[in-house]
Amino acid sequence: MNQRALIGATSADRPGYGQGRDALIAATIRIVSRQGIRKLTYRAVATEAGVTHGTIQHHFANLDDLLEAALEYCVEISLDGSTLATGAQDIDDFVAGLSDSVLATLDEQVFQYELVLESRRRPELRPHVDRYYATYREATRTSLRSLGLPDDAETADVIFSAIDGLVFRAVTLGGDDLLLLEPQIDRLRGMLRRLRRS
Repeated sequence: MNQRALIGATSADRPGYGQGRDALIAATIRIVSRQGIRKLTYRAVATEAGVTHGTIQHHFANLDDLLEAALEYCVEISLDGSTLATGAQDIDDFVAGLSDSVLATLDEQVFQYELVLESRRRPELRPHVDRYYATYREATRTSLRSLGLPDDAETADVIFSAIDGLVFRAVTLGGDDLLLLEPQIDRLRGMLRRLRRS
């Protein structure tokens, strides 16, 4: 999927030939991040994407399939925007670029948290959320391993939860909390340095 095709797209853009699927995913992310998941309907997605209802049915069996595809896209760009998945070779590079990535993909970040919260009310969404967290936890383990740090599941879960919590606060509160994200990540790096020395 082309990241640039989705980021910055607006409902005024009519997708070109072969871009309907990407337009639907982008529309889904915008609707959920700005209005909440309960405002996600076939009509809303078609209108936002500038396509017909038939285009949705052509690409996705139902709205849950569309949500899953949108979540996969969000996870992909989140991991691409930092060194978490690639495994930093130096602690100074651990999750480098994360705060810039969060700022550049606010709708995608909000979408992920909206889906997590909605999965408490709609258990059918839980498998998607479980895969989402498993992907991030495994990426965290990969980074810890490449840094020579403990990479057991429990340690990776704690480190990822710290990152996830910092991003959640920055995304939901905005303002100064967005500006504080990078210094907070630096503080986490300091904790990892102490962990490696111990």
